[in-house]
Amino acid sequence: MLSRYPLVLAVCAICLAVAARRMYFIYRLIASGAEDGTRTKGWARRLRAEVREVIGQQKLLRWSVPGLAHAFTFWGFIVLALTVIEAFGDLFSPTFALPGIGHLAAIGFLEDFFACAVLVAVSVFVIIRVVQSPRRIERRSRFFGSHTRAAWLVLGMITSVIVTLVLYRAAQTNVTGDFPYGWWAFASHGIGDALRPLGVSTNRTLSTVFVDANVIVIVAFLVLVVYSKHLHIFLAPLNIAFSRQPRALGALASTPNMDPEQLDENSTFGVGTIEEATWKQLLDLATCTECGRCQSQCPAWATGKPLSPKLVIMDLRDELFAAAPRLLGTAPEKRGAVDGSPVGAETSGGAPERDLVPRVIDPDVLWSCTTCGACVEECPVDIEHVDIILDMRRHEVLMESRFPPEAGGMLRNVESRGDPWGIGASKRLEWTDGLEFAVEVVSEQLPDDVEYLFFVGCAGALDERARRTTRSIARLLHDAGVRFAVLGSAERCTGDPARRLGNEYLYQEQAKANIAQFDSLRVRKVIVSCPHCFNSIGREYPALGGNYEVVHHAQLLAQLVADGRITPGELNASVTYHDPCYLGRHNRVFDEPRSVLEAVDGLTSIEMPRCREKGFCCGAGGARMWLEENIGSRINLDRTDEALSMNTDYVGTACPYCMIMIDDAVKTRGREDEVQVLDIAQLLEQSIER
Repeated sequence: MLSRYPLVLAVCAICLAVAARRMYFIYRLIASGAEDGTRTKGWARRLRAEVREVIGQQKLLRWSVPGLAHAFTFWGFIVLALTVIEAFGDLFSPTFALPGIGHLAAIGFLEDFFACAVLVAVSVFVIIRVVQSPRRIERRSRFFGSHTRAAWLVLGMITSVIVTLVLYRAAQTNVTGDFPYGWWAFASHGIGDALRPLGVSTNRTLSTVFVDANVIVIVAFLVLVVYSKHLHIFLAPLNIAFSRQPRALGALASTPNMDPEQLDENSTFGVGTIEEATWKQLLDLATCTECGRCQSQCPAWATGKPLSPKLVIMDLRDELFAAAPRLLGTAPEKRGAVDGSPVGAETSGGAPERDLVPRVIDPDVLWSCTTCGACVEECPVDIEHVDIILDMRRHEVLMESRFPPEAGGMLRNVESRGDPWGIGASKRLEWTDGLEFAVEVVSEQLPDDVEYLFFVGCAGALDERARRTTRSIARLLHDAGVRFAVLGSAERCTGDPARRLGNEYLYQEQAKANIAQFDSLRVRKVIVSCPHCFNSIGREYPALGGNYEVVHHAQLLAQLVADGRITPGELNASVTYHDPCYLGRHNRVFDEPRSVLEAVDGLTSIEMPRCREKGFCCGAGGARMWLEENIGSRINLDRTDEALSMNTDYVGTACPYCMIMIDDAVKTRGREDEVQVLDIAQLLEQSIER
């Protein structure tokens, strides 16, 4: 039988060898990345993620139509793996059947069902790509910038696999004894009926031709997959298995050692060249499917800025493959740079031609990110866009001293005055003016009968609009009998703006000082009103030794209402709630703020289209609060226009920065007399007759 198919077997051998060589190359390239010792812990959670996201296609199914099409394609090829075995078996014997199961009617039905399902799914993909064509709708297409020709080629290859499969099986049904399945294999028998008039001899020939074609298409498809973005077929399960669990949001992935006594002149921070990326970051780059879901949700891209999370990953992936000779040590002697210049060659400015910024990633791209996490939330293969962007920022700030000019003032203010505005500690207690009760200011150990330290935060203490929220929170807690104290003039910034800008050193200095202060005061529980403080103290301080029970005021108010310690009143009005990124998407606090609003009699809540996990950023995150927004339209205006379209009396939120950004946008739109922007604490207090 080998002499019957020598050409087919030779093609198979060549294609398999080429694919294996390519996969070994990919493995070596990814393994060249820096160590990341956090990716092999918690295998029970990782296994659950595999079942949920790979087998269950959870993230893909969030978009119902393309999600179902992809799910049927994925599950289809799992089932159709049986037909691959059958096809290779048919090369040696036309009567080959899978041992033990080759005559089960259910197997034949499943194979034919999923063959048809995959063809339907391919048709859906074709329609989606026509409707979403970048040529037609340009930046509004999530495929803008993707390799669309390769996508069309892959769709053609998938179609060829299924068509050749069904045709050779259909022809086999007309050759006695060749086809192992009965009429439950409905598609094969149905098409076989149409081929029956051609006669047994012709059908036997067709069976031979199409089984050869099926095998050749399969192995050719394998080569195409490993040389294209569809490499994700093999890498996505690995990327999901090694992803940060339960999600790559909240705290940043790494907290580098910034102790000056343990550093030397060769120490570097962040990712300035592709060599400095970790192996997981390189795996992210190779796994990208170019689906554009991240791009479609990015607030920077939506408002005309150059940042697309997808294009960042694609550009870095191109750099990874271009730098392969250097990374793998296979470059010709003295020729290592991407542009062919000698190893160690420098630009006119003295920087090696390996720097990612600005050579690969434009500074405007890097500094447009609000770190809202929408890209990470949407990515179906768990790429961690925010971490690689922040690592590049770290390198730019700490190693190159390159950052937007206006950021310098904010960093100096945090360092010297303890807050991003530079207002100073002497103003931090002014929010207490006019309160009917005294707020306890702690200077020594927190008394045993004081349950919480109320960490007011820079905005809550120093911005007049946010101060009103702080007063409402304090009054509500006081009336509910919650004992709390504040730091007053001894309070300082958590360091979050500095960290999101890339100044890891300043962040750690602020964080270590706060941790030392908290520990000296015997702080156990902390209330915060700012989601950024909530994320920093609760999620990021533990990496530096600060472990506290941190609660956002929305969570505490929801609990006090549920316990009957706060009785909401009546407020005949309507509200639409804006989810702060660092409270909602990053830390999954979605229900508590809404439960507070729902507890108010007469207050009707109307959800915006982009809410909860899909909430749209206000534009202040990623230290963008202190940076100019000169490219495209303003993010806060985009979000506020959506909120105003709900025609509600109030826009509610639970973040002082969101309040500032949306309130400014409401005034810009001239709607401040119609719509008020208030924190949920203010709305709750308004409902209560004082």
